[in-house]
Amino acid sequence: MSLKVFDLQCEHGHVFEGWFGSHADYDSQHERGLITCPLCGNSTIVKKLSAPRLNVSGLRTSSSAQHEPNAVTDPGRAETHSAIPAAVQAELIKQFRHMVKQTENVGEQFADEARRIHHGDAPERAIRGIATAEEQRSLADEGIAVAPIPAMLDDERLQ
Repeated sequence: MSLKVFDLQCEHGHVFEGWFGSHADYDSQHERGLITCPLCGNSTIVKKLSAPRLNVSGLRTSSSAQHEPNAVTDPGRAETHSAIPAAVQAELIKQFRHMVKQTENVGEQFADEARRIHHGDAPERAIRGIATAEEQRSLADEGIAVAPIPAMLDDERLQ
């Protein structure tokens, strides 16, 4: 069976591949809202222009590709990004979201609660919340490990 591979884009600008049995299969899934962005879960999807897949393994690579063997560029976007298959990206996002759901959201009290946990004044647990860049630096200076969570990984922040 021959698969159709389309470049798709959600309304937030995330570009990803979709693999379908036919154009009709894509159209049917799109009409039913079954296609979602693997990065943010958005279901407002458009099909971008895409070139057919060509077997060019015997061709020489350009000098820029030789300098960045694990990177690809999308002509519609200025930045270069890692060549991670969409299915792998989707699974990573799913796993990160699962981890985020295992944390307690302490909101704007994040810095204070992180210090309380660090000093043993509160039960040890995984937390998330809001901290300014200054609060993050201060926590790091105190030896308290913190990491920002992109909004796309925190379902509560997306709502």
